[in-house]
Amino acid sequence: MKIGFFELEGWEEKIIRSQFPNEELFFSKEKIDSDNLPKVTNYDILSVFIDSVIDRKVFNNFPNLKFITTRSTGYEHINLSDCKEKGVLVSYVPGYADSTVAEYTFGLILNLTRKIYTGINQVKGKEFFSITDLRGIDLKGKTLGVIGVGRIGKEVIRLAKGFGMTVIATSPRIDKLLADEIGFTYLPLEDLLKKSDIITFHCPYNASTHHLINKNNIHFIKKGAFLINTARGGIVETEALVSALKDGTIQGAGLDVLEGEKDMKDELEFLSKETSSEEKLKTVLYDHILMRMPNVLITPHIAFNSQEALGRILYITIENINGFMKQKPINLAI
Repeated sequence: MKIGFFELEGWEEKIIRSQFPNEELFFSKEKIDSDNLPKVTNYDILSVFIDSVIDRKVFNNFPNLKFITTRSTGYEHINLSDCKEKGVLVSYVPGYADSTVAEYTFGLILNLTRKIYTGINQVKGKEFFSITDLRGIDLKGKTLGVIGVGRIGKEVIRLAKGFGMTVIATSPRIDKLLADEIGFTYLPLEDLLKKSDIITFHCPYNASTHHLINKNNIHFIKKGAFLINTARGGIVETEALVSALKDGTIQGAGLDVLEGEKDMKDELEFLSKETSSEEKLKTVLYDHILMRMPNVLITPHIAFNSQEALGRILYITIENINGFMKQKPINLAI
């Protein structure tokens, strides 16, 4: 089979070749979207990452495509309805970064609550060694609200219990045995917002979670709470978040993801497109406002990015491809 691997770093090639010695392989560091199509397009299998966008226009350029495996847990960058229509199977990578993202979540929490980044920036940037305005808060005894109790959410809860925090959670599926085992309580979303000192998101991004936190419910958040998002930017309405940060409803935010982050990565290209909607333009504007706010920490979607997690991504991707070629596909999105 002809397999195309895109958005690679380079180190993966040797491992992939050793696993598929009899297949025709192609490697590229480039992403795939309607404006970035490879010269060769007769692949049977595509392996992509989160910056590729596989939509109908892209599909029409890959006549032999039978299988897509994305090297990510999320697959919103792939149009599943088009895949289903064309009979293309899609696999993803579940559970590769449960502890990785959970650890990073607490990195953001500690940076916000203990003003670590601010202190480092003060010393390194201004050579000013003072504790003025650098007083933080303890995590012990505080209430953490976890939105989404999947693989990552569970790890976050376990870490929170180690810090001596009270944990409340909301999730579509209630697992009472898990709650009793780890020690947390399920609550409706509105109650969670009212009671949490820190709110963290670990749910998938889809139609039901788009703007889960928005201008209509963000005011329920406990005054002075912190908000952490290492899931997907679109779960929180950016305009509402900016407003809540300005009026003090939210004391600070730690964001590894932004709504419209794909547009931010290629901003000049995005702004030059006539198809850029007013809503998307407004989101990019609010993203820039967030970047300038002193009570907001933003990192470029790197919560997953550990050496160990990337290794797991690659090997699960290889398993996905082998499963498809043996006509026993695994980790299917559809």
